[in-house]
Amino acid sequence: MKIPSAPVCTSFLLCANLFGQPPIPRYEVKRATSPIVIDGKPDDQAWAAAGKIELIFPWDAQTGAKQKTVSRLLWDDDYLYVSYECEDADIVAFHTEHDDPTYLDDAVEIFINPMPSQTSVYYGLEMNARGVLYDYVMYQPGGHLFKQFDLRGVKLATFIDGTLNMRGDKDKGWSLEVAIPWSNFEALGKKPTPGTVWMANINRWDGVEPDRRMSNWSDPLQPTPNPHVPARFGQLVFAQ
Repeated sequence: MKIPSAPVCTSFLLCANLFGQPPIPRYEVKRATSPIVIDGKPDDQAWAAAGKIELIFPWDAQTGAKQKTVSRLLWDDDYLYVSYECEDADIVAFHTEHDDPTYLDDAVEIFINPMPSQTSVYYGLEMNARGVLYDYVMYQPGGHLFKQFDLRGVKLATFIDGTLNMRGDKDKGWSLEVAIPWSNFEALGKKPTPGTVWMANINRWDGVEPDRRMSNWSDPLQPTPNPHVPARFGQLVFAQ
C-alpha cells in the first residue's frame, strides 16, 4: 500500500495552519490625515482614525501584573508612526543613554521586517519610559544582534502620568510616540505604497524583577518569554 506523502509547507502561514498554530494577526496601517506632533501623547487628531492593537499575555508563569497596553500605527510620505499607551501602577526606568539595555526597564518594542519574503533580518527598536532608544539590526537564526546600527532622524518622546522610579506610590501609566523616517529601511524595503505588506511585532516589558511580564501583539509561541521569532510577526498592511 502506498503511504501518502506529508503535505509540503510552501509558506509559514500554510505550515501554521497544518500544525494547528494560531494565525498571525493583521493590521491596517492608515495614512495620517493631519500632522502628528511627537510629544509622547497620542492625542493628535490623526491618531483617532488608527485602529487599536491591544497586547496579549502569552506566558501565565510570569508573576508581573497584567497591565494593559494599546498601540497604534500610522504612516505618511515621511515617517512610520507608532504610539503606545501603557497602564502602569509603578513606572521604573533607570537607563539613560542611547543603546543602553532599555528592555530591562519599563519598555516597549517594535520589530520590523520590510521584506516578508525572508525572516532572517529585521530592525529592532526598544524604548523605555524615559524615551531612551536601543536600536539594532537582528540576524536570525542565532540571534546575531548588530548594536552598531543606528537609525537616523528618529523622533521619540514619552509622557509619564505618575512619578518615575519612586517605588511605593501609585502611578497611572505612560505613553510613547515614535516617528521613523523611511530611509532607515531602504536596505530591505522601499517606502511602502497602498497595499504593501510588512511584518512586525509589538511588545512590552513591564515590572521589576522578579515580578516582570512581557506582552505581545503576535504570540511568538515560545515556552519562555522570547519575542525574537520573525516567522511569527504580524502583518502590517499599508492603506490609503
